[in-house]
Amino acid sequence: MLTSRHMPTEPEETPMNRHRELQAYTLKEIAHLKVHGRTTGRLAPLTLFWTASGIELNATGSELWMDVEADYRTYEPWISVLINGAPVARQMVTAGRRRICVFRGMNPDAVKNVRIVKDTQAMSADPGCVLHIHGVESDGDFLPVRARPYKIEFIGDSITSGEGAIGARAETDWIPMWFSAVLNYTALTADALDAEYRVLSQSGWGVLTGWDNNPRTNMPEYYEQVCGLLTGGKNEALGAFERNDFAAWQPDIVVVNLGTNDGGAFHSPEWRDEATGERHKQRLNEDGTFNAEDLAAFERAAEQFLGKLRACNPKAHIVWAYGMLGTPMMPAIRRAVDAHARRTGDRNVSVFELPGMTDETVGARSHPGPAAHEAAAKALVPYLRNVLEQRTRS
Repeated sequence: MLTSRHMPTEPEETPMNRHRELQAYTLKEIAHLKVHGRTTGRLAPLTLFWTASGIELNATGSELWMDVEADYRTYEPWISVLINGAPVARQMVTAGRRRICVFRGMNPDAVKNVRIVKDTQAMSADPGCVLHIHGVESDGDFLPVRARPYKIEFIGDSITSGEGAIGARAETDWIPMWFSAVLNYTALTADALDAEYRVLSQSGWGVLTGWDNNPRTNMPEYYEQVCGLLTGGKNEALGAFERNDFAAWQPDIVVVNLGTNDGGAFHSPEWRDEATGERHKQRLNEDGTFNAEDLAAFERAAEQFLGKLRACNPKAHIVWAYGMLGTPMMPAIRRAVDAHARRTGDRNVSVFELPGMTDETVGARSHPGPAAHEAAAKALVPYLRNVLEQRTRS
């Protein structure tokens, strides 16, 4: 017979074992949800198109789950989870709809800043690749997310997509696993400046032409759309080709990191459309220098892009930041920026040379690794901080 002394007792309630039942919320029901990245603005569901797009929330509770859905033909999306600013998880999101645990067993009274980040770029070569967030489940409450004082938009190619920023330097496969939005100079720069940021980037694309001389893979043509470089009826239905609402999000700074693939095109074979017979080639002279006519075409495209950026972002400072994989196009970039300034009187535009990747800082797929991204951010941050301080004083 058990005496009262031997009877089992209920464990003492502590913050660690006190919790409510999980409750499901659609994104529309989360009053203090912060959406990052260029999107259509629709939340049922929220479609994440670009690198570093995602959601941020401040949550109490011991447990948090996310309702996600993915699809793809070739290239699966990847996400990272950051809690209180620290990366704590990274995973592939396989096809289908499922619940993903963000955290569990945490102190229910503590406020956790949670950010879900899309690591992979918009996959222009896979019209079936999509990533949706439908909602969350939580046993806590949601609190306001602190507004950051600045906004920065980054426009670029594979470097800005974080290709090669994760993975061993021996990796050569072109797969989504080797893309990182977290170990990326864009994230490092924005965090150091306490800025909200967006990324618009695509591997292999340029200002006038892609690395393979394809004139259709140029970023400026699609800048005014939500994510116009995608293809297919599915993306059209999701609103990817709609005009972006620039009034809803105006950056303080636009950083353009393009030109690397335009330079590479001079060394690549001629591009030819088998269906139409269209051809394009950025030519080299016999002595290995760039053909003047083709270089001038790049400069005109860069100058026109600066005009488009200014029209869409009238008060932003535009910085053309280039150089992580060499600087063969730097003289042409400087001439394009100078021509834009002379033609328009725009003095709110500049050029910044980023530190180049070295043998010690190369990452996967012969792209800048984490150390190269850190070096780029270390150089870029004081320059942009000075720009922001001057804007504050003026």
